[in-house]
Amino acid sequence: MSAAALKYAAPDRSAPLVEGEFLFTAEDFTTISAVLHEDSGIYLPDAKATLVYSRLAKRLRALGLRTFSDYCELVTGPAGQDERRAMMAALTTNVTRFFREPHHFDHLRQNVLPPLVEAARKGARVRLWSAGCSTGQEPYTIGLTLLGLMPDAAQFDVKILATDIDPVVVGTAREGIYSDEAVSPIPQQMRRWLVSARGDWRVGEELKRLVAFRELNLLGPWPMKGRFQAIFCRNVAIYFEDAVQQRLWERFAGALEPGGRLYVGHSERATSAVLQQDGLTTYRVKEGRA
Repeated sequence: MSAAALKYAAPDRSAPLVEGEFLFTAEDFTTISAVLHEDSGIYLPDAKATLVYSRLAKRLRALGLRTFSDYCELVTGPAGQDERRAMMAALTTNVTRFFREPHHFDHLRQNVLPPLVEAARKGARVRLWSAGCSTGQEPYTIGLTLLGLMPDAAQFDVKILATDIDPVVVGTAREGIYSDEAVSPIPQQMRRWLVSARGDWRVGEELKRLVAFRELNLLGPWPMKGRFQAIFCRNVAIYFEDAVQQRLWERFAGALEPGGRLYVGHSERATSAVLQQDGLTTYRVKEGRA
């Protein structure tokens, strides 16, 4: 083969992509990326190859597999559905904490909740949504913020929907048990809605009654019928391609009542014809939207 031909020869996709305990090739990475994208809409750029290797190597050890090719055969096969969920859980980042990005909860408490509390006391329906709730700190923080203004909120038609694609984190969130370190951002006056339990903290009944946890793929069907007054979807859309992000913003806009708020992550920007910026990372649905 000539030097010119060698220069333009296709790379060997069977060669090791990452050096390590298990053989991991470009073909393996492509297969794993395609499976994750199909199941969740998450896009993995080539730069994530080392991350994929490090996180999934633990799964190979647990399953007693010798190569990533064997792993790919499992997750693409008829018996691989459970492992596909385990793979998604391993590859998605569940970084969360109570009162993360506290300015959002200040905005919620000062600008959004007061009229909703007043309306709820008159019998109105109030619905808030934590989309991408991870292990529950975000929806419980929404609930704590609400209880700070309306301690008897659970007696009214007020609910917080909390959803995530990962059933493992949804289960953890529903259980509602957190360490001392995890609850440290919660102000002392709000810990009245938590219960100390054997060195940990358990979400109390008043708070737990406000939050309903469900497994949901944001790119799939949404079974919810009514609209929301506020939606939190923070640091989730960054894992999607631009076109998928745009569709998601449009769907959120359609799920909000006129004047409703959408809260996004600090590196995200929501775009929709009916959304107008109401803060650096807060958006308001335009009044008069049908």
